[in-house]
Amino acid sequence: QVLLVESGGGLVQPGGSLTLSCVASGITFGDYDMGWYRQTPGERREVAGRFTRKGTPFYNPAVKGRFTISLDNDKNAIHLQMNDLKPEDTAEYVCNAWNWRDQLDYWGQGVQVTVSS
Repeated sequence: QVLLVESGGGLVQPGGSLTLSCVASGITFGDYDMGWYRQTPGERREVAGRFTRKGTPFYNPAVKGRFTISLDNDKNAIHLQMNDLKPEDTAEYVCNAWNWRDQLDYWGQGVQVTVSS
């Protein structure tokens, strides 16, 4: 089966940094576009950062310049480096793998990121 296992969430002070990791299994990694989404209670899920079919990262304008996504193809992993975190970044962050051939989405369980003093 397809599994997306996330790690790295937690509590951080404003201005701090966290790195989230998502390791995928059960997929051919190169057949998927990987990304990170986030969701707060009562709000719709939104992209934080994801790779397009061209391999170019796309970022939510709210995080652009502060967040960086990267791939480790050998480990079937995507990382989300989050710098200069703000309270409004507080959310559940969820890893996503999209099979562009059949438009099938796989989702991780989510990790909580809380930015607070």
